[in-house]
Parts: sequence; C-alpha cells; structure tokens
Amino acid sequence: MLLRRMLIMLGVVALGVLVLAAYKGLAIYQEVQQFAAPRPPISVNAAAAVERPWQRRLSAIGTLRAFQGIELTVEVAGIARDVLFQSGEKVSLEQPLIQLDNDVERASLGTAQAERGLARVEYQRGRNLVNRQAISRSEFDRLSADLQKANASVAQLQATLAKKRILAPFAGTIGIRQIDVGDYLESGTTIATLQDLSTLFVDFFLPEQNVPQLAIGQRVRVQVAAYPDEVFEGRIDAINPKVEATTRNLLVRARLVNPDEKLLPGMFANLQVLLGDETPQVLVPETAITFTLYGNSVYVIEAPPADETSPANPADGQPILQVERRFVETGERREGRVVILKGLQAGERVVSAGQLKLDNGARVVIVAEAGETAE
Repeated sequence: MLLRRMLIMLGVVALGVLVLAAYKGLAIYQEVQQFAAPRPPISVNAAAAVERPWQRRLSAIGTLRAFQGIELTVEVAGIARDVLFQSGEKVSLEQPLIQLDNDVERASLGTAQAERGLARVEYQRGRNLVNRQAISRSEFDRLSADLQKANASVAQLQATLAKKRILAPFAGTIGIRQIDVGDYLESGTTIATLQDLSTLFVDFFLPEQNVPQLAIGQRVRVQVAAYPDEVFEGRIDAINPKVEATTRNLLVRARLVNPDEKLLPGMFANLQVLLGDETPQVLVPETAITFTLYGNSVYVIEAPPADETSPANPADGQPILQVERRFVETGERREGRVVILKGLQAGERVVSAGQLKLDNGARVVIVAEAGETAE
C-alpha cells in the first residue's frame, strides 16, 4: 500500500514538472518568435539632394564706421556766446556752429593793426631816406623787421579770432550738443559729434590663410540686427598690409553706400565676402548631416534589395524602405544648407529628421518629405 502511494505521488510530481516545462517552453518559443519577427519600420522625414548654383563666401563680423566722423572740440578756451546749430540737423561744409566770446581778441587786433600801420609808414619813409643815404642801412633793417613783426602780430590775432568761430569741417549730420550758451569751454572740450553718413566703412578681420582669396573691389554683403531682412552691398576698399601678430588676423575695410542713412557708425555687422562666380553644387539640409569625430555621414534612403518585397506600411499605406549610412565630405554651411563635395549625388533622398533611431540597413517609412530648397 505504501509503495502504491509513493508511485502515485511520483507520477503527480512528474506530471506537474512536465506541465511546467511545457508552459515555459511555450513562453520561450513565443519570445523567440517575437525577436525573429521583422521590426516595425521607423518613421523619418526625408529631403532630396538638389544641385543648385552656389556662391562661395567668407563669413566675418565687423563694425561700421563713418566715411568721415569726428568729435568736434574747442581749440582755444572761451565763453560760448552763440550756439548756431540744432541737435541732429544736417550741416554743410564750413557752416558756423559755435561762436565764442572774442571781444578781447578784437580789441587786441585793432591795436595790432594800428601798430602795423605805423610800422608800414616808418618803413616807407626809411626806404626813401636810405636811398638818399640819410639814414644807415642798419636803421632801415630795423624798420623792416618792425613791419614784419607787426604783420605777424596781426596774422596771429586774426588766427585766434578765427578759432573763436567753429565751422563744420565737412558736410554731415551733427549729433546732440554737449554745451549751452554761457558755458566756459576749456581747450579740448567736446561740442558734439559730426558724422558723414552718405558713405560708410565696415572694418572686419579675416584669418591670414584667407589672404590669397582677397582682392580690392570684391563684393561684400552686409547685414545688421536693426534690419535683419535687408542686405547691403559693398566692395572691399582697402586691405591692411600687416597681419596682427597677436591674433594672426588681417584687417580688411569695405565701403558701402548709405543713401537712406539707415546704417549708423558703431553698428555690429555680419558680412560675407563673395568669392568667384556661382558654381553648381549638391546641397542637402543641414539637419540631414550627422557630425561625428569619425567623419560626417548621411542616411540615404533606398529601395529594399530585389530579393525582398517592399510591403506597404499598414498605418498610412506608404512603402517600407531601408537606409544606408554613407560617409560624405561636406563643404560650406549657410542658411540651413550644406554643400556635399563627395559621397552623394543629386536626386538621392536622405533622412532629414529621425537619424538617432536609425542604424545601417534599418527599415523606414517616410512620413514627411521636404520640398526643394529655395535658392
């Protein structure tokens, strides 16, 4: 009886073990089947590589400067008697701006002119007398020196009087005045700024390796933050003959016309120097490039191999494709576009978004395709 019970118990245990083993085997089989099943396609955005004319450019940043711009200052001290301009107005060449008090100088000039008249009379009398040998030659020389001294005194006072009246050295726009009538102005006191805004310079630096690409007359395109949608055209006017020893950069100056006077000296400028003529280049969106230390690459969208079918994605009916990771050589980047120098042909489609989920040979479905990049 005991043996029978033991056999029954062993049979029940063996049956339980078999049931558990069958259940575990079924679970493992299902998991293997899941891994063996093809992965669902990855949704990506795509863009076509297009061939478009491309202008090579050198990018730089610079500062706008006036064609002529100064800080008007007083050369001689004095009290401001008249201010002859309004802040912000346009002034012409040699237009009077400031009149300093000059009563003392005018009185001194009158004295000097009287002394000069007397010296001239004595000189004329002495010349007549020396011809008749009525006076010595040395006395005549003294009279001649007195006349020259009197002329010099008059000229000196006239120059001092001229400095008391400040004139515009060139035509331009005058800034906010810094003085008022009645102020005592020391020599060197700033009156206002005067800027000629009809033409502007933009000074910028470029690395020394770009020197062979630069030439006088090259076109320059300038943009400023105040007018982000406008481009101002200019040309290189001068190239500094010396490279800065500390930065190894070269100072370049371009000139641009400013007829509407939108641009002001001191503005920060983004500029591009145009190099050569436009040449056809293969372009792709910048987002399509994967930049790594090992090289730049793109994922090229291709049809599946001939021995495989290209089923449709049941979600939207789009065909399922695959991608190939391809290393490329890139060139300039500008306005969201990258030049492809090697590794990609015009017309090929590349992944423009969703690269982080991809690997070489991955199956994808295109959910959005960017149109051709506008030139």
